[in-house]
Amino acid sequence: MGGDSAPRETVKGALAAAREYDLEIAIVGDPEAIESELTRAGGAPKNLSVVPASDAIAMDEKSVVQAVQRRRDASINVAMALLKQGQAQAVVSAGHTGAIMASAYFRLGRIPGIERPALGTLLPFNEGKVFLLDVGANPDCKPAYLVQFAHMGAAYMEKVVGIANPRVGLLNLGTEDNKGSELVQEAYPRLRDSSLNFVGNVEGVEVHKGVADVVVTDGFTGNIGLKVGEGIADYILEQVRSVIKSSPLFIAASLLLKPALKRALKRLQYDEYGGAQLIGVNGVVVIAHGRSDANAIKNAIRIAHMASESDLLTAIAESAAPSPRLAGAALP
Repeated sequence: MGGDSAPRETVKGALAAAREYDLEIAIVGDPEAIESELTRAGGAPKNLSVVPASDAIAMDEKSVVQAVQRRRDASINVAMALLKQGQAQAVVSAGHTGAIMASAYFRLGRIPGIERPALGTLLPFNEGKVFLLDVGANPDCKPAYLVQFAHMGAAYMEKVVGIANPRVGLLNLGTEDNKGSELVQEAYPRLRDSSLNFVGNVEGVEVHKGVADVVVTDGFTGNIGLKVGEGIADYILEQVRSVIKSSPLFIAASLLLKPALKRALKRLQYDEYGGAQLIGVNGVVVIAHGRSDANAIKNAIRIAHMASESDLLTAIAESAAPSPRLAGAALP
C-alpha cells in the first residue's frame, strides 16, 4: 500500500515478478483495493496471493515510530510478521522509509553485533556496480558504525553480487588520509587496520568509476549524494530526449541508434536498480523508491530474492561477531 502510485503499480510489479521469476509472492494490504487492481490486470496467477491488512501508514505520517508500534495491522507490520514467522523470505515496500525501518527494527531486530542497520544501494559504473551505504538510515554516525557498514557492504557484494574480497573505500573530499571531517579521519585507521580489503579514501567523482566495490559514508552525506545523482540522471535523460526531438535529422538518426541509446539510458534509470537494502536487521528487507513504477517494484523483488537466496545474513552475523575481522569496530 506504500508508494506514490500504490496499489496499482505495486500490484503490476508483483504480477510481473510472479510471472517472470516464478516466485511465490504475497501482496499485503487492503484486499478490496488489491483485488480490484488484479482484476484490472487480468487476474492473479497461482503463485500470487493476497494477505489482508486493515490499516496502512501514510507517506505523510508524522509520528511514524508511534504509528508502527501501535498499529499492528498496518500493512508493513503484517508483512514483517510474515518474515519474522518464516512465512516469507523477504519484504519489499515502496512505503514510508521511516515506517519500514521502524517496523523492521522492532519486529525483526538487529543482527547480533550490529549497532546500526544501514541502507545500501547498488550504483552503476561502466563494468559493474558499486554498493554505497549508508544512504539515509543514520544521519549521525560514529567511526565504529562506518566500520560495521563496511563489513556489511563487503558481505553483500560477496554473497549477493558474487565479488570475492570486495574493495572497500571511504567516501571523502580527498584521497589523502588526513582529509575530511573528524568522523572520516577517525574511521580511516580503523578501516585500514581491519581485515577488509580497504583501498582508502574515494572522492565523489570516483564513485561511479569502479575504484571500489563498496563505498561507506554516513547517512546524511550518502542520502544527499544519492539524490543529487538521481537528479543529474533525470536531467541527462531529459536533455537527450529534448535534443533528439529538436530536429528531424536527429529523430531519424535516433532510430538507427535506438538499441544503443536504450541500453545506455537504461543504466541511468533508478527503476532498474529496484531499491535500497536495509542491511543489518535480522531479515531481508528492500525499500523501493517512493515513486516506483511497476518495473521498479519488479526489480526490487528480484534483488530481494537474490539476497534471500544468498548466505548474506549468516555472513553479516559472522563478520559482526567479536573477532579480529572487526578490528576497531567495538571502539566508541
